[in-house]
Amino acid sequence: MGKEADENYDKRLPALVPFAKPLASKKLNKKILKTVKRASKCKHVKRGVKEVVKALRKGDKGLVIIAGDISPMDVISHIPVLCEDNDVPYIFIPSKQDLGSAGATKRPTSCVMVVPGGGKNKSKSASKESDTYKEGFDEIVKETKA
Repeated sequence: MGKEADENYDKRLPALVPFAKPLASKKLNKKILKTVKRASKCKHVKRGVKEVVKALRKGDKGLVIIAGDISPMDVISHIPVLCEDNDVPYIFIPSKQDLGSAGATKRPTSCVMVVPGGGKNKSKSASKESDTYKEGFDEIVKETKA
C-alpha cells in the first residue's frame, strides 16, 4: 500500500477542494492511513459523512480525517466547521480511495472519524489492540493542532 499511496497522493493534489486545510504531508498521510487501518481493526472508526456528523453531534471525541478530492465539495464542506465547534481535531488527506481501503471498505470514503475506545465491544482484547494505533493517533493529533 505504501508506494500506491504515495502515487495517489501526488495524483490527487490537483483535485483537492479549495478548503482542504490542514493537509497532511506525504509522511503524515502514510501514518494516518496506517492508524486508520489499525483503528478499523478494533472497530474504532466511524465511516462516511452521516456517521461522522452523528458522532460529532453526540459529542464523541476523536480525530476526523477528510478526503480532499470529494466532488461536489458541499458534501463535506460543513464537517470542518462542526469539528471546530466541538473542539475535535481534523485533517485532510488527498485521496478518498486510500481512505476507503484503510478503513477496511472497498468503496472510497469521504471521511472517517477515529474514536479511541469507541465502538461496541469494551473487551480486554480490544483495549490491547487499541494501544497499537494509539501512539500514531496521538502523533497525528499533535501535528494537526500545530
